[in-house]
Amino acid sequence: MIENRTILCFASGYDAPPTSKHHVMHLLAERNVVLWVNYHASRTPSASGSDLAYAARKLAQVAGGLKRERPNLYTLTPLVAPLPSSSAARRLNRGLLVAQIRRALATARRGPLQVWSFAPDIAYLLDAFPAEKVLYYCVDDFASFSGYDREQVLRDEADLCRRADLVVTVGQPLQEAKSRLTRRTILVPHGVDYEHFAKAVTNNLPVPEDMRDIPHPILGFFGLIRDWVDLDLLAEVAKRRPQWHLVLLGDADSNVNLAAYRDIANMHFLGRRPYEALPAYCKCFDVGLVPFKVSELTKAANPIKLCEYLAAGLPVVASALPDMAMWSDLVDTPEDVEGWIRAVDRATSSDPSARYERSQTMKSEAWPAKVETICCNLIGESDG
Repeated sequence: MIENRTILCFASGYDAPPTSKHHVMHLLAERNVVLWVNYHASRTPSASGSDLAYAARKLAQVAGGLKRERPNLYTLTPLVAPLPSSSAARRLNRGLLVAQIRRALATARRGPLQVWSFAPDIAYLLDAFPAEKVLYYCVDDFASFSGYDREQVLRDEADLCRRADLVVTVGQPLQEAKSRLTRRTILVPHGVDYEHFAKAVTNNLPVPEDMRDIPHPILGFFGLIRDWVDLDLLAEVAKRRPQWHLVLLGDADSNVNLAAYRDIANMHFLGRRPYEALPAYCKCFDVGLVPFKVSELTKAANPIKLCEYLAAGLPVVASALPDMAMWSDLVDTPEDVEGWIRAVDRATSSDPSARYERSQTMKSEAWPAKVETICCNLIGESDG
C-alpha cells in the first residue's frame, strides 16, 4: 500500500452511493491524504428535471467550498462549464479548475502528489499538477453513455491512457480495449466490502419495515435504475410468475418512466436505501438480480453489485454479459425471458444452507486485496 502521499482524485460525486471509487479512496485515506475533486465536466446536461436538480445540487456544493469528509479525505466541487465539446469551455475550465484545486491543495496537501482519475477526460489538467504517478481507473465504457460526446471521450481517454503510469481496468472487454492504447494496463475486477455484506449471513439483522409485508420468494435488485436496466424483462417475469415479488432499491432518473411498472402488483419500487441498510435487505432477498440490457455499454460492465450479492450469500441471476463468465459456477446467465424464469426457479429452490458457503467465496475478493494489487503495480512501474 502506498503511504504518505497526497492523492488528487478526479471522480464523480462523492455524495453518490458507494462504488469502487469510494472503497478505493477510503482505504488510501488511511495512510495518505485524499483530495477528491467532484468532476462534472464530462457530459453536457440536458433540460430534464433530474439534470436541473443535479445542477442545483452541484452549485450548492460549489458554494460550500473545500469540505473535510474524513480525517484524511477532502472533497472539492469546482465551478466549471459542463460543455466538453467546446474548446473555449475546456480552456475556461482548465483555468477555473487549476486555480480552485491549487487553493485546496494548499490546505490539504502533505507529501508527494499522485493523480488517480476515475474520469476519462482529465489529461488536459496533468501539466498543471506535476505528479510522481498518474493512474487511470477505468470502470466503464464512458463513450457509450447516453449524453456523452463519443468521439471526444475516445480522444480524451486515449490521451489519458498514453500519459498514465498505470491504467486499471475492471473487466476483460475494457482490458482488451485499453491495452491497445498502452502496455501499462492491468485487469483488477471490482472488489467487495465483504464484512459489510456478509452481515446478511452472519448477523441477526432486523427485517426492514418496508419489507415486512412482501411475501417470499423475493427477487431483489439494488443500484441505479437507469436506461441500461431491463425493466421490460423484469415486468414480463413478474407477469408470468405473479407469486414472485420483485423488489427494486434505487432511484430512477428522468430517462426512465416507472409509471407503467408501478401498476404491476408484484413489482415494488422502494427508492434508494442507505448503504448501511443493504445487508438487511439482502437477508430478505431470495435471489439477487443483475438485469442489464445487453449493449456496448453493458458488455464492458463489471457490476459491483454482483460480488455484493454473493458476499451476502445470495444466488444470482444476471444478464449474459462477458465478465459474468468468471463467476459461471455461482451465477446463472439466461438470455431470454423463459431462461430467466427457469434460472430463478433453480435459484429459489437452492439449499438455503448454501448461503454461508457462497458468501465465503467472496472473502478473497475484498477491497484491501484489490487496492494492494493496484499499489504494487503502480510502484512497480516506477521501478521498471
